Amino acid sequence: MTSAVDLEPDPELGASKAAAAASKPRRLRRGAVATITTASVVVLAIAAYVGGALLHPLPASAAVIPADAITPIETAAVAPAWPTQGGAAVGLVGQPGLLGSSGSDASVPIASITKTITALVLLDKYKLKAGQQGPTITFGQADVDILNQVWSENGSWAAVQAGEKLTLTQAMTAMMLKSANNYARSLAVWSYGSQPAFVNAANAWLKSHGFTHTHMTDPSGFDPGSVSNMTDLVGIGELAIADPVLAKIVNSSSATLPEPLGEIHNTDPLIGKNGIEGVKTGFTDQAGHCLLFAATVDINGTPRTLVGVMVGQPTYDALWKGVPKLLTSYEQAFHKIDLTDAGKTIYATYRTPWGASTRLVAVTRPSVEIYSASTVDISVVADKLTTADAKEKAGTVTFTYGGKQVVADLATDAALAAPSAGWRLTHPVELFRLDELPVWRDLFDKRSLLGS
Repeated sequence: MTSAVDLEPDPELGASKAAAAASKPRRLRRGAVATITTASVVVLAIAAYVGGALLHPLPASAAVIPADAITPIETAAVAPAWPTQGGAAVGLVGQPGLLGSSGSDASVPIASITKTITALVLLDKYKLKAGQQGPTITFGQADVDILNQVWSENGSWAAVQAGEKLTLTQAMTAMMLKSANNYARSLAVWSYGSQPAFVNAANAWLKSHGFTHTHMTDPSGFDPGSVSNMTDLVGIGELAIADPVLAKIVNSSSATLPEPLGEIHNTDPLIGKNGIEGVKTGFTDQAGHCLLFAATVDINGTPRTLVGVMVGQPTYDALWKGVPKLLTSYEQAFHKIDLTDAGKTIYATYRTPWGASTRLVAVTRPSVEIYSASTVDISVVADKLTTADAKEKAGTVTFTYGGKQVVADLATDAALAAPSAGWRLTHPVELFRLDELPVWRDLFDKRSLLGS
């Protein structure tokens, strides 16, 4: 018996196996999986770096302050043309104390400079204002007797006669311009009843004004007991030119008064020269030749008034030559300092890691006036900057001198631009300040050692 076996697969069975095989997921090789994972990480890392680099705050740059910008400013010392003998002093109206002095500051006889005090005491009592003449004074025989006494002493005088009438201003003009001892004594008696009463009032006035080194024994200064020192005399001179009535009198080279006086001339020939505006000459054997003076001079383009005194000079000629020289030397003693060199001085510089740069200059241009030798110290405070606009405030400069300070703001002279995106992406060390990390510094240190 013969049998046959069908070896062909069942069609239905074969189809189901193929479908089952197709439904199973394919397994990737391990190497392919790793490649895809690494690529993803790289892409994410790049994206993170790009985002971080583009958005990371920029590093701030510190300012570099040039040494010459903070070098102190030095001014030259004054070289006053002091007289070789006697004493002298100079002050500046509006500034307390003396600018300088020579010789002793002890109280010494001041001769007819005393009449300046007499005039100030009279003006204080009668309260004359600018342009006012004051009360009318009738002179009598007692005033003629005073003139005779002055003649006998060989003192300076001006004519007077019984029945003469002068206003207070006219009488003070005779006293100051002619340096008339008799008019000083007559005015003292007229105003206070007697010369001793006037002297007491004058000394009280001096004390009330703080002139503690000045004392009067007579209204004219003929008596050597009428004394003062350099400091007080400068203060008295300042009061004299501050009074409009007296200032006008002493700044006159001549005046025309009622008879018997007529035209009189100032005993000070310097009036109107070198800016001199008064105040009073003086001479006695004990005081020597003296001059209390005031002068308006040009100091750095501004009119300023100097008040000074020179006493104990051998001749009037020494005064007429010495005072102008002294004034000139003091005019040159005031230094006008442009602290910022008209805004040209560079007080700080910046340079960023990406190559941008700017400088700080003063916003304002302060100038100061400094007398004689002095030092101006300079200090700068500058902000750290990342970016900045042009003319953006970024610090201050402070100038210190003589107990005073001047502060000026500093601003950029040009914009400090931000870096490009390309720089951010290609300079991670500078951008992220990696060089400041300890690990990074160690790495750089090792590289340096290896390279050395």
